Amino acid sequence: MKFKAQDKQNQLIEKITPQHLVVGIDIAQLTHVARAVNFRGIAIGNPLSFSNDEEGFQALLRWIQSLQEAHNLNFAIIGMEPTGHYWLSISRWLFEKQFEVVLVNPHLVKKNKENLV
Repeated sequence: MKFKAQDKQNQLIEKITPQHLVVGIDIAQLTHVARAVNFRGIAIGNPLSFSNDEEGFQALLRWIQSLQEAHNLNFAIIGMEPTGHYWLSISRWLFEKQFEVVLVNPHLVKKNKENLV
């Protein structure tokens, strides 16, 4: 039996519980942008722009922790597109901080945007 990309995506979605904060990061060369939603996809808080360095990563961590505290969420899952090599440092940093980090297929992101319009 073949393993399909859709099966993997479904497995990731099933892991998300009502206790999860879901953070999506739009990766760029200098400044990333993060948005947060709950397990149902409802936006939580305001987007955060942060620099691609230690200072920016610390700002992201404080932002995530404040949203988790404000909404009584115990877990966070962070997704990002693997844009160039710019995602590597933030991904590694978050992984070292014990966050679950997932890479999102750019094709799926584009298709999802098309479906929202």
